[in-house]
Amino acid sequence: MSLTRTERLLNLLIALLNTRYGLHRSELRDKVYHDTSGNDVAFGRMFERDKNDLRAMGFDVETLTDLGWSEDDPATTRYRIGKESNRLPDVELGPEEWTVLLLASQLWERAALGTAAQSALRKLQASGQLAEVELPAGVQPRIKPAGQAFDDIVAAMHAKHPVAFTYLAGTTGKEKERIVEPWGLGSRFGQWYLMGYDRARKAARQFRLSRLTSAVTTLPREQYEPPADFNIRAELERLPELPLRTAVVHVRKGHLLALRRRAVQEAAPQASGRPREGYDQLVLEYRDPEVLAEELASYGPDALAVEPAVLVEAVRRRLQAAADFSAAPVPAYSFTDTRARTARKGTSEDQLKRMLQLVPFLVHNQGLHIQDVARHFGVTREELEADLRILICSGLPEGYPDDLLDIQWEDDHVFITQDLDLKKPVRFTVEEACALLTGLETLNGLPDLPGGGALESVTLKLLAAAGEEGLRAASIAGPQVAPEDAETHAIVRHAIESRSQLHLTYLSPQRDAVTERDVDPLRLYSLDNTWYLEAWCHLVDGLRNFRLDRVEDVHPNGAPASKAGERESGVPAKLFTPNDDDTIVTVQLTRQGRGLAEDYYAERTAELPDGGLVAEIRFGSTAWLPMFVAQHGGAVRILAPAEVADAARDWLAAALHTYAG
Repeated sequence: MSLTRTERLLNLLIALLNTRYGLHRSELRDKVYHDTSGNDVAFGRMFERDKNDLRAMGFDVETLTDLGWSEDDPATTRYRIGKESNRLPDVELGPEEWTVLLLASQLWERAALGTAAQSALRKLQASGQLAEVELPAGVQPRIKPAGQAFDDIVAAMHAKHPVAFTYLAGTTGKEKERIVEPWGLGSRFGQWYLMGYDRARKAARQFRLSRLTSAVTTLPREQYEPPADFNIRAELERLPELPLRTAVVHVRKGHLLALRRRAVQEAAPQASGRPREGYDQLVLEYRDPEVLAEELASYGPDALAVEPAVLVEAVRRRLQAAADFSAAPVPAYSFTDTRARTARKGTSEDQLKRMLQLVPFLVHNQGLHIQDVARHFGVTREELEADLRILICSGLPEGYPDDLLDIQWEDDHVFITQDLDLKKPVRFTVEEACALLTGLETLNGLPDLPGGGALESVTLKLLAAAGEEGLRAASIAGPQVAPEDAETHAIVRHAIESRSQLHLTYLSPQRDAVTERDVDPLRLYSLDNTWYLEAWCHLVDGLRNFRLDRVEDVHPNGAPASKAGERESGVPAKLFTPNDDDTIVTVQLTRQGRGLAEDYYAERTAELPDGGLVAEIRFGSTAWLPMFVAQHGGAVRILAPAEVADAARDWLAAALHTYAG
């Protein structure tokens, strides 16, 4: 979309905000659009699109008519935006409420709602000063990214468009294309579910996102209305948990200690035939064959699913898809930017939304350095100056110089002296309300939240401020983030606060052994309710991440944490911390797997015509990457280094050979 479109939308907005009586379409065409083409049909379509865009941003474009005339007559129809109808009400928050809100906004760090959460937070900050708050020491809960399908469904659901995808039914094991009107998304039993109306079956159905076998396609020309009383949380409560079942798995001798510890027993040889030479036969409990298949596929030739047949087929399908993708021709690609660009490109609407947050922010924060303003909005100085140049050229139709926005930044400190009544932020969009309110609800049960009922009070205040958009937040329900082992979590958190060294007994999957080590704890963070400790490990003399559910014992060893482990406590904590000796790996991702580029903090990306990506990612160790490729079953492959790509292909071939045998 062109720069002209951004300027046009901004000037149309200012014109409609600053008229009490309303402006006729002919007046807007002449004074805002400066359209002299004489093509009434083309102008009419453009004007309708612009009105819809402003409404999508939260502005209530009113249509007024002269008495006795209909809205179909352009000569007697006027348009305006009521100044208070689109404003975000003032929300007064105390320090503890700000603390809870900041934690909630960070939950969606790498999901589609992450941008919406930060946008909502900036709107709240724009209407007043952010209180000086201190987040709980080293505690950063996060929601595990649910992949591109989640992003696509959220966007379609809020726009009320149906979606289409191919789905692997759990009851029949068959793939079929589904067209669904999405009503809600929620997490239960560690899985994300889509609830909606299945048009083929003419009934409400639920779909687990991990069973989608194709990318999600939005049907933008179609609309639907969800049930007014739908609540995703109530629907999730009705979902029965899958029954507990058992699987027989052959495991290579001396390997996969963690998997062996989960075995309920060693299977009797007659149960499924004798295990092949060099393997042990185990019985594992599971509920969902697809979840266990994802894990077993990653183990390649070290694990062989024997029964049930549905599990064997699920593992084989993943391995074959990964092998086929790894053998496909390499597409042409070019890295055009040194920074990763995995999200969709910015549009005129994105830029306008940012500028509408920028004006009230500058009104309440006069004199900030331009670099600080750019950092606050997550853009470069060049991008911010482009926004400011558009703003200072925008104002009332055919107005005088005093009728333009007046912003100066000649000495690198930004001041605004004319705001044209844009000094209050726009009300929350549905996405923004969902991001914050769902995040606040997800924090329930997290230990050591600020006291005094801050979680409840800030939720009520935001519900009141969000209005109707807040009620629609019931369409998304997040997972639980409370740690399963509260005692271990408490010991580690206390050590972080007191800067005490810890002694860990840890089951290391990469070493396939239980290790003893001393660590300087730095911070705790989570993906859903799986918690990680980031610490300076004295065994390897470097930063490492430890899953708390793999910690067999932890206690202070009496020594203070050394200065070697000190680092900046910025957010978010990264699951993979870059080091100078990392290997840069080039991977190709399908459209379904493109979210992995963000999950693993890609340094550069290149878009592909089919919606996929090529990405450069840093890895401290490449030994586990064949497992990574096998686990994702055709969503990712290694392109370079060549030896890593060869190792992945060999791993997959060995695994498939095991199943063929």
